[in-house]
Amino acid sequence: MSRTRQVAGGGRAVEVAPERLASWFDRFAQRHDGVRRTVLAPERVEVHGADGARVEVDVPFGPLDVVPREEDGLAVEPLVAHLLRPRRIGLVLVRLGGCSVGVAEGGRVALSSTERRQVHGRNKAGGWSQQRFARRREGQARESLRAAADTAARVLLPVAAELDAVVLGGDRTALAALREDRRLAALFARAEPRVLDVPEPRRAVLDEAAERARCAEVVVFEP
Repeated sequence: MSRTRQVAGGGRAVEVAPERLASWFDRFAQRHDGVRRTVLAPERVEVHGADGARVEVDVPFGPLDVVPREEDGLAVEPLVAHLLRPRRIGLVLVRLGGCSVGVAEGGRVALSSTERRQVHGRNKAGGWSQQRFARRREGQARESLRAAADTAARVLLPVAAELDAVVLGGDRTALAALREDRRLAALFARAEPRVLDVPEPRRAVLDEAAERARCAEVVVFEP
């Protein structure tokens, strides 16, 4: 699996599975006339190509167990070993109207629950009808988010002590609402900074997120 998106500053972010990370960097070196240096730090790894290209990786599931330093050439073995370590990851995917919550091991979902709640779209009509529709929609949205929080608590809190990390996905506004639920405070405190961009949560989306959650997001800046 490989997903690519554009990032600020002209970079290109690519999701790379742990098993492919070493070969990905080998190909980067081949495309850019070799690697001049690698900068290792607990929170970030940078690889500088000989032609001026650069790769930045914010270390997932960090910090990386390294002494900050620079190495000549390509030296990403600590990062690769870090990503290959087995982990049990809690997944919380939320969009208004649905959520999918689970526990992933080795890129596969071991435990899950998916919920759907109807939330009507916006009404373009005006006047009293629009106000009544808006109140109804707000009520549906609150109920949907309450149900999502209940699902996250039911699935993840009993196994919270066994989780190595939590990965979030979906709508950031909906996730922010879940953060306000005190029951989930410990889970959100362990959430990774990266939020997965996912469509309406359902089991197939959760299965894909379980694979993506393991990936490193490498950001490439061309010369």
